[in-house]
Amino acid sequence: MSLIEVESLKKTFFTEAGPIEVLKGIDLKIDRGEMLAITGASGVGKSTLLHILGTLDRPTEGNIYFEGRNVFELNHKEVDRFRNQKIGFVFQFHHLLPEFTAFENVIMPALIGGISLEKISYRAEELLTELGLKGRYHHRPGELSGGEQQRVAVARALIMSPLVVLADEPTGNLDTRTGDRLFKTLLYLNESRGTTFIIVTHNESLAKQCHRVVHMVDGRIERMN
Repeated sequence: MSLIEVESLKKTFFTEAGPIEVLKGIDLKIDRGEMLAITGASGVGKSTLLHILGTLDRPTEGNIYFEGRNVFELNHKEVDRFRNQKIGFVFQFHHLLPEFTAFENVIMPALIGGISLEKISYRAEELLTELGLKGRYHHRPGELSGGEQQRVAVARALIMSPLVVLADEPTGNLDTRTGDRLFKTLLYLNESRGTTFIIVTHNESLAKQCHRVVHMVDGRIERMN
């Protein structure tokens, strides 16, 4: 069984100017431990697909199964709990809370999920150290470089040991060298921890380092490499 199965996924946004069909029937299977890149021009539906995979939005039609479970048959509270426990997110803009330290930002999903500070502290420090941020635990985002902030965001995404990490243009706001280093970090986490990653990127050279590349055109999957 695949870790994630997407069946006939469609998404239409209804506006005053009329309906806009963004996803036009996506079928996709993602295996556990896979590192999958999703590429395509702006506006083809990559981020919309990622948001629905992350249960941040619901499809107009179609289903998504995680380990055989249709997540959109869950009620809203159950979906929120599932997202908190099973899905990690890394966005182009890190979305760290500026008033909190790196350590506090990392543990936030665990505290929201009802895990005590005592239980989660060691794992947070372990992740930050593994990501090269030892000695930066108590720095706030404004005291960190762009690359360091994204590594904090990666640690936050991993704190709940999720089934999958969804990354939307994780290197898009970084210079080339820093972006390459961050991508190598994601590759390392995939290889060393077996973490499943689904990464939306415009960077074809980075995408080719993933196990598989899905290329989207006009709301559909055009090809898989």
